[in-house]
Amino acid sequence: MKRLGTLDASWLAVESEDTPMHVGNLQIFSLPEGAPETFLRDMVTRMKETGDVAPPWGLKLAWSGLLGRVLAPGWKVDKKIDLDYHVRHSALPRPGGERELGILVSRLHSNPLDFARPLWECHVIEGLENNRFALYTKMHHSMIDGISGVRLMQRVLTTDPDKRDMPPPWSVRPERRRGSKSDSEASVPGAVSQAMEALKLQADMAPRLLQAGNRLVHSVRHPEDGLTAPFTGPVSKINHRVTGQRRFATQHYQLDRIKELAHVSGASLNDIVLYLCGTALRRFLLEQNELPDAPLTAGIPVNIRPSDDEGTGTQISFMISSLATDEADPLTRLQNIKASTRRAKEHLQKLPKSALTQYTMLLMSPYILQLMSGLGGRMRPVFNVTISNVPGPQRTLYYEGAKLEAMYPVSLITHGGALNITCLSYDGSLNFGYTGCRDTLPSMQRLAVYTGEALDELESLILPPKAKPKAAAKPSAPRKQPTKKSKAD
Repeated sequence: MKRLGTLDASWLAVESEDTPMHVGNLQIFSLPEGAPETFLRDMVTRMKETGDVAPPWGLKLAWSGLLGRVLAPGWKVDKKIDLDYHVRHSALPRPGGERELGILVSRLHSNPLDFARPLWECHVIEGLENNRFALYTKMHHSMIDGISGVRLMQRVLTTDPDKRDMPPPWSVRPERRRGSKSDSEASVPGAVSQAMEALKLQADMAPRLLQAGNRLVHSVRHPEDGLTAPFTGPVSKINHRVTGQRRFATQHYQLDRIKELAHVSGASLNDIVLYLCGTALRRFLLEQNELPDAPLTAGIPVNIRPSDDEGTGTQISFMISSLATDEADPLTRLQNIKASTRRAKEHLQKLPKSALTQYTMLLMSPYILQLMSGLGGRMRPVFNVTISNVPGPQRTLYYEGAKLEAMYPVSLITHGGALNITCLSYDGSLNFGYTGCRDTLPSMQRLAVYTGEALDELESLILPPKAKPKAAAKPSAPRKQPTKKSKAD
């Protein structure tokens, strides 16, 4: 049995009927040329017949009850895992479009996981138009974060379109970087040892953490300083209580478009993503006459996992940025976002890597306490919306000869945060996944549309107009010929 880390365990502690803490990944494939009618049925059968279920897929909670999850969270191996339960085959009414797929994924993502079993499900969805199918996989956030989830799903895919008899995702073990420590055993001596190491680290880092905390307090008193602190965002439409049902929408853009905007404007790719989301939110709230006077703020997860570490679990820090939704001028809004993220990065980079986990808990503890105490959505939010940008594979990938066309993240929401926007790059594209509360955001699809329109607008403002191709010169006629009028004239 293995203990959960503090941050991983916190996702179990805040789980509720209205706020299930699982995250998902939606992959869309095109069937290989000449695939038989039984291609997907046979693939699902092979998936279920695998004899090896690797961690974390084969792990379940040692104690699945509420007290066990909160007081003694730990993993143990499920020796009788039921793949017929975890692997499911669904179908859309042919031909299923993006809308029908979104409705199904919204419904699947609304259902909580069974805590008595390993905390994951995989749904193979057939019937998608243009000879495609989808793979929707969800896992509890205590098992995996966005970065490790993408890497875990990527390891089962291949760049070889001719490869067959490939293993399912749950039979591929994640690789850990060399020299990394394995999870501690859930024993009393192990707990004491880990506690002593944590106390020593906290004592060593206490001055730096205190300095960082004072810096946040100073920014609250002096907002002109430019560092966006927790609890400085206004209460908006998306910051009230949520219900258990979800909505899911997607958008898909070429990555080169966003990179060009970042290059021309002197911004980072993340700055452009924040601008697009902030601009879409501003328009969405303006239309409903609910745009606050103060700027909305975004909580931005920052990966602190080493690039060569493919382990699972949560290894993220957090920073908070203004979305400048109070600013009407688009270019000024972009400049304000750039300044805010620059300050946030500078603040985070002043901390040593060894202190980032402690700092994350310091920053996120009010957020976690709001959820655990039932105050989430009943008071000013720590930040208004979560916006993530997860780097994904940049080569075309295949599974059983089926080409991976797109990959979308499906995230979680909480009381006080009815909207989550997560981006995932893949093969030259940037895929946006919008996860929202069904009751709070009944017209959430507009947000996805407005994001695309914000991209078009920014291009028109800062990119030089594209030159029209010159018409080919016509050979001169020896003499002018009379012209005939067409019927349209």
